[in-house]
Amino acid sequence: MTTPPRSRAAAAKGGPVVLDEISKQIIEQLQTDGRKPYAAIGKAVGLSEAAVRQRVQRLLDLGVMQIVAVTDPLTLGFPRQAMIGIKCEGDLEQIADELSQIPEIDYVVLTAGSVDIMVEVVCEGDTHLLEILGKIRAISSVRATETFVYLKLHKQTYSWGTR
Repeated sequence: MTTPPRSRAAAAKGGPVVLDEISKQIIEQLQTDGRKPYAAIGKAVGLSEAAVRQRVQRLLDLGVMQIVAVTDPLTLGFPRQAMIGIKCEGDLEQIADELSQIPEIDYVVLTAGSVDIMVEVVCEGDTHLLEILGKIRAISSVRATETFVYLKLHKQTYSWGTR
């Protein structure tokens, strides 16, 4: 998952947001169940429902977190997932912007190493993956791609934010 834009902006202005233990506990509660009632969260962390509501709103406003639905691509008919490493020349930010316009690409990262940009795609199958690779390779500054097809998702968590 990606960092929300407001969080990056907040970090650029005043550094990272420092969370107290109660805020971390609230986030952990919401990571377990994003629809958990504020009253139940309040009981778990020792605050009133209103205090939890205020803290959650502050965390949202600061861009520290988002509350979203996470779907299972396999269940929804998207059996092919892959990471694609892209070697480019030119303005990486501009290329990343172009890649971000491709609907099937849900993750774009500028990297250091053997590739310049990594993207993640969720596809309907191998034919669909080939179509997406064609779109990526059609970008004039793209020099090469390397595709890493997911065989099995072994672990996926979103708990790093409260360590």
